[in-house]
Amino acid sequence: MLNSQRRFGFTLAEVLVTLGIIGVVSAMTVPSLMQNYQRQSYVTQLHKFYNELSQALLRYQTDKNAVNLTEAGLSSNAALKTFMNNYFKVVQSCDTAAAPCFAASYRRLDGVGMGEINSAESYVIASGAAIRPLYSKSNQKIVNFLVDINGQKGPNIWGRDIFVIAAYNNGLLDSWAEDVVSAPLTKEEREAAPDTWKAFADILNDNWEMTY
Repeated sequence: MLNSQRRFGFTLAEVLVTLGIIGVVSAMTVPSLMQNYQRQSYVTQLHKFYNELSQALLRYQTDKNAVNLTEAGLSSNAALKTFMNNYFKVVQSCDTAAAPCFAASYRRLDGVGMGEINSAESYVIASGAAIRPLYSKSNQKIVNFLVDINGQKGPNIWGRDIFVIAAYNNGLLDSWAEDVVSAPLTKEEREAAPDTWKAFADILNDNWEMTY
């Protein structure tokens, strides 16, 4: 009786073809995966700042035994400066929003440059976020918080790492909409937000996902 043994394996050509297919698939999927990871990272940082700011505004009202931000005394840029220094760990202050608090320039998602941030007193907090708060009493929107979630670090693109958030008189944070006097906004009101507010509005509407 003959006892034969056969060995099975892959030829060099088969291995090379397999590696080629893996390479093509990786080239197609890895950039998309990296982009999704980066977007989620930006949203996570934004959500962290959102929570920190929400808690600070709540403590501010509680400490003042007030029912809203106006009653608590947040009625000027001078009061806003005191709020920032008392309720955040500020590691750097800037007379304007320009460097070193914010980056020297920013771009839109389509790559078009936006130039420098408008001049106003700005801060860098312990998390590394750069903040330019601006008192703007308009239809119960008390403060506009411009935030670059990672300071001067890239990509410095509006809607990726820089956003604008409105603090309403009731102490809640949201986007901006015409003639809206209190937060939270409806989905339709957020959809009507102006371009500079649209990114944050879309993230809120998409349940803290950056889908654009």
